[in-house]
Amino acid sequence: MPMPLSPLRLSFGIKANPNQKMKDYCQRSPQGRKMTAPRARIIGSSLFVRAMVMMLMIFSGFVLVAESAIGVNWGTLSFHKLKPSTVVDLLKDNNIQKVKLFEADPLVLRALMGSGIQVMVGIPNEMLATLSSSPAAADFWVRQNVSTYIGKGGADIRYIAVGNEPFLTSYAGQFQSYVVPALVNLQQSLARANLAGYIKLVVPCNADAYESNVPSQGAFRPELSQIMTQLLSFLNSNGSPFVVNIYPFLSLYGNSDFPQDYAFFEGTTHPVIDGSNTYYNAFDGNFDTLVAALSKIGYGQMPIVIGEVGWPTDGAVGANLTAARVFNQGLINHVLSNNGTPLRPAVPPMDIYLFSLLDEGAKSTLPGNFERHWGIFSFDGQAKYALNLGLGNKKLKNARNVQYLPSRWCVADSSGDLSNVANHMKVACNVADCTTLNYGGSCNSIGAKGNVSYAFNSYYQLLMQNEESCKFDGLGMVTFLDPSVGDCRFLVGVTDTSSSFRPYQRWLISWILILWQVWAFRI
Repeated sequence: MPMPLSPLRLSFGIKANPNQKMKDYCQRSPQGRKMTAPRARIIGSSLFVRAMVMMLMIFSGFVLVAESAIGVNWGTLSFHKLKPSTVVDLLKDNNIQKVKLFEADPLVLRALMGSGIQVMVGIPNEMLATLSSSPAAADFWVRQNVSTYIGKGGADIRYIAVGNEPFLTSYAGQFQSYVVPALVNLQQSLARANLAGYIKLVVPCNADAYESNVPSQGAFRPELSQIMTQLLSFLNSNGSPFVVNIYPFLSLYGNSDFPQDYAFFEGTTHPVIDGSNTYYNAFDGNFDTLVAALSKIGYGQMPIVIGEVGWPTDGAVGANLTAARVFNQGLINHVLSNNGTPLRPAVPPMDIYLFSLLDEGAKSTLPGNFERHWGIFSFDGQAKYALNLGLGNKKLKNARNVQYLPSRWCVADSSGDLSNVANHMKVACNVADCTTLNYGGSCNSIGAKGNVSYAFNSYYQLLMQNEESCKFDGLGMVTFLDPSVGDCRFLVGVTDTSSSFRPYQRWLISWILILWQVWAFRI
C-alpha cells in the first residue's frame, strides 16, 4: 500500500492487575519457547448456557455466524514485490479464500479477478475527507475501484473498509468527523451502482477504541460515544459486521509486567477473573471487552470480524519464528474449535484475517523494527514456519516460479579498512531494510563485520545488484558464497515484479546512486 499504515497498531488486552486498565495489557509479540497445545477454558459455557445464548440471539433478531473463516491481510509496502498473479497463486495453493487489502491497487484487483477469492478492499484515511464531502467523489471511487472489477469472471469484492483505524488515539480525532458521512455517501454510491445488497461497508477499528479493567466492564472511549453510536446504527442497518484489530504482541512488547503466557492460548498462571468468568488468554479478554462495549449501547449481538491479528518473526525481543508459529497456530486452533468466549459461547468471530501474508520491508518502523516482519511468508513467498490454517493443507505451500536475481551478495571486503564504515552503513540502512540487525533481531549477533556485510547486501539487492551499489568506496565486494549465518538470512532480490513497477525501480536506483554521490562528495 502506497500510504503507510497507522503509526501505531495498539490493541489492548487484559491485565492480571484489576487496578490497571485492560488497554495497557494487549499488543503484538511472543517468546521463543516450546509450547503445548492451546487450551481454551471457558467458565459457564455448559450446553444449557450455550443453548440459552443462541435462543436469545435468535429472538433478538440476530443470527451470528458460529463458524469462523481464516483470511489474510495482503500489504504491498515492499521493495521486493512479487507479481500480483504470483501472490494470487500462492493464496489459491494454500486454499485461502478471503483477503483484505489496504487500498484498491489496480494490479492486485486485476490479478484477483476470476480467482474466487473474497476481497475486502480498503480506503486510506487520507481519502475520507473528500469522500465525506462529495457524493460525486464517492461515485467515482466506486466506479473506478469496484464496478470496474466485479461481474462475471471478475473480482469477488464483498467488503469495503472505509479508513483504517480512523479512531486511533494518536490521530487525536483527525479523521473522526469524516467516517460516518463517508459511509453514507459510499452506501448511496453502491446503491446507485446496484451493489448495495452485495457489498458491505465496514470500518476497521483499533482495539484502543474501547477500554476497561475487566471484560464485562468494557466501554468505548468517552469521546467516541456519539460517533460509535452512529457507526453501529449504520452497520446494523446495512447488515455489516464490526471490524476490530487485536494484537496481544503489542501488550507484551510495550509492557514488561505483561504475563507472557497470557499472550498465548495454552493457559496462563495469571488468569483474569471477571465475576463468574475466567480469561486464560489476552485475545478472549480483548474480544469480550468489545462485546461488552457493544452491549452497552444496544448492539451486543453484532457480528464481529477480526481485521488484523498476528505475531512478528523478527525485529524485537520476543518476535521470532517459534513464537509466531505458536501464537498463530494457537489462535487458529482456538477459533476453529468454535468454543467462542465467555460472553459469546459457541460463537467465535465471524472471520479472522491474519496479519499478514507477506513481510513488507518498506513499512515505517515508527511502531518498532518488528513492523516489517509480520508475514507468515517472507517477501518472496516462502513459508517461514509450519502452519496449519485449517483450510485443507497441513502446512503452508511456498510461492511457485519465483524469479530471483543471480545468487550473489555484497559483503564487506576483509582486506579493507572498516574503521570509517559507519557512514556507509548509515546511508545503506536509511535506504534498505536493516531491522534484523537491531537488538532482538535474527542478525543481531553476527558481529561487527557481519553487520557491515548485511547492510551492504541489503542495499545491493534493493538496487537490483547494480554494480555501483557494492563499491562503498572500495569497502564492498561481490561474493558468490552465501554469507547467511544460522537464522540470519542474507537475502537475494527478486525480478518477479510487475511490469509497471520496473520503471519505478530504475528511477529509484538512479535517484539513490545520485544521492550517494552527493553524500560522498560532501564527506
